[in-house]
Amino acid sequence: MAVAAVAHLAGRIGPRLATGPAFRRAADWAAGELSAAGYDVRRERFDVPAGDSWGVPVAAGRSQNVVAEPPGFDPARPHLVLGAHLDTVAVSPGAEDNASGVGVLLTLARTDLRSRLPVVLVLFGAEEPRGPGDDDHHYGSRQHVTRLTAPARRAVRGMLALDRVGVGEAVPVGSATDEPPTALVRAGRRAGVPTAAESRQRSSDHWSFVRAGLPGLRVGSTPYAGYHDARDLPGLIEADQLDRVGRLVLAWLRD
Repeated sequence: MAVAAVAHLAGRIGPRLATGPAFRRAADWAAGELSAAGYDVRRERFDVPAGDSWGVPVAAGRSQNVVAEPPGFDPARPHLVLGAHLDTVAVSPGAEDNASGVGVLLTLARTDLRSRLPVVLVLFGAEEPRGPGDDDHHYGSRQHVTRLTAPARRAVRGMLALDRVGVGEAVPVGSATDEPPTALVRAGRRAGVPTAAESRQRSSDHWSFVRAGLPGLRVGSTPYAGYHDARDLPGLIEADQLDRVGRLVLAWLRD
C-alpha cells in the first residue's frame, strides 16, 4: 500500500502545491482511502499567504487538512495524533517529501493498530515553506493546533510526524527540544529497527504541536539527492525502509 501510494501521489498526480488543483485531487483521493479504512473523515480548510515556494513565487490561496478519526472518537479523552504532510514545493513530485510519509500513514490506517490509545490521523496541507521563518512554514499543522478545544489539547498524549521516511537504512527519529527522542529509540529497539536520533529537529509538523506546549516527535529526514526538486520521483523510495518505519511507528503506538 505505501509504495502504491507513493506511485499515485508522486507519479500520477505529481507536484502538489498546497493551494493548487493537484493538491485538492490528492486530498480527495486520500480522504477516500481513509474513509474506506473505516475512519470518520473531515476537512479543515484555511488560508495560505503568497510567498516563495523554494524559488518559485506563489499566490495566496486556500488549503486544507484531512483529519481521520476512529468511529466514536471523543477528542476530550486521551489520544495520539499521527500526521504526515500531503503538499510539496511547487516544482517537486514529492515522492520522498512527502508521499513516503503519507504512504506509511495510509498503510497503518488499514492495519489493526492495537494502540494503547485512540489514534487520530491527519494529512496536513501547506507544511512546505513560503518564506524563511517559522511563521512561513507548517500552516496546516498550526491551524490544526489552533482549532483544538482546550479539552482536546489536554487530551493529546503524543504527536508523531512522518516526513521523508522512504530512503536509507537507519530510521531518523527526532525531538524538537534538547531532550532525545527516547520513546522512538525504544520503539525501534522493540521493532528491531535501527534508528538515528536527533534533538532540536524542528522542520516538520510536530514543531507546531511542541510550540503550543503539546508533545511531538518526528520520524524521517535522511538527506537525499532529490530534495525539493524535480528529481524527487517514486524510484527513489525503498520499500524496505517504508516497512521499517511502519514497524517502528506501530511499536510506538503500542508502547
